[in-house]
Amino acid sequence: MSSDPVVRAEIVVDLAAVRANVRALAARTGTPLMVVVKADAYGHGLLPVARAAREAGAQWLGAAALEEALALREAGDTGRILTWLFVPGEERLTDAVAAGIDVTAHSIEHLDAVAEAVRRSDTPARLQLKIDTGLSRNGCPPDDWAGLVERARAGEQAGTWRVTGVWSHFACSDEPDHPANAAQLQAFEDALTVAAEHGLEPEVRHLANSAAAILSPASRFDLVRVGLAAYGLDPAPGHTPDLGLRPAMTARAALARVKQVQTGAGGSYGHTWVADRPTTLGLVPVGYGDGVPRHAGNRAVLDVGGKHCPLRGRVCMDQVVVELPDGQGAVGDQVVLFGAAPHPTAQDWAEACGTISYEIVTRIGGRFGRRWVGQEDQ
Repeated sequence: MSSDPVVRAEIVVDLAAVRANVRALAARTGTPLMVVVKADAYGHGLLPVARAAREAGAQWLGAAALEEALALREAGDTGRILTWLFVPGEERLTDAVAAGIDVTAHSIEHLDAVAEAVRRSDTPARLQLKIDTGLSRNGCPPDDWAGLVERARAGEQAGTWRVTGVWSHFACSDEPDHPANAAQLQAFEDALTVAAEHGLEPEVRHLANSAAAILSPASRFDLVRVGLAAYGLDPAPGHTPDLGLRPAMTARAALARVKQVQTGAGGSYGHTWVADRPTTLGLVPVGYGDGVPRHAGNRAVLDVGGKHCPLRGRVCMDQVVVELPDGQGAVGDQVVLFGAAPHPTAQDWAEACGTISYEIVTRIGGRFGRRWVGQEDQ
């Protein structure tokens, strides 16, 4: 009998896969990379993934929130980091400016907040400007762009900041033929022209996310931002060529119970599944309290002993039930919820749940343990 400890449920992240993916994307694009590590690196672990990305040559890291960017600095990362999502008045903006993190402004109010952070820290800011080219989230509206650029240039001349970048974000890059892509590219080029007319000379101009970086060479400019693809997941299913990307995350658990039920037995809450024959069921001790989507009930499949086994009934807070091949499966057997093929993948789960793979990997967690393999020093 094995002396290895039993692990109820764990997420295993392969950092060697992250490094390989980053290198493959760099080779594909021929452009400097920003690896986006927001939301705890899409659920893969902020600091381990950031280190792996740097080891693979990522020149930039991207973090949505100030606390994410500052956590990278506090862990010793000295490279270029961009952050873009703050509310004017956040106290940690001063810390970010002092730490040499590139911060993003998309309104006069944001410029005022950065100026105040500069005053408090007595440190000129690294400032990037974001133009809304059609996503209609953050980003400066085109009608306000000239005013924002003019104010940014004045602050640059006053020594308040250095404008290091101008950028935007696609809405439909996972649909390469969508007309919004060409419209956004043109809007971005128009915004760059206005910036140049006002005397701005940014170090980097960037528009492309993972899908555009792979599929749209015209959108690469000086820098591409790769998020999902760096984790080995397909940013544009049905369109992306095979780049050899490897999913870095495997979510797995151990069977906690195996039982036989008879014809007519209902499974899980509401009896949304009823056995149409004598059936072997396995209990997997994870549920929506651990980030397993409730929508996966009666839709997703899990891998037990190398066989794809359907999830039966509703996902509960702490557990799910799978149908096992008759006479197979034992307590302690490994169950892979998703990972790399031939196991079910995060994309398989996304399609089963009517969502996207981003949500699958970012939500999973809860009481799962987490372990990283593939460090360069292993």
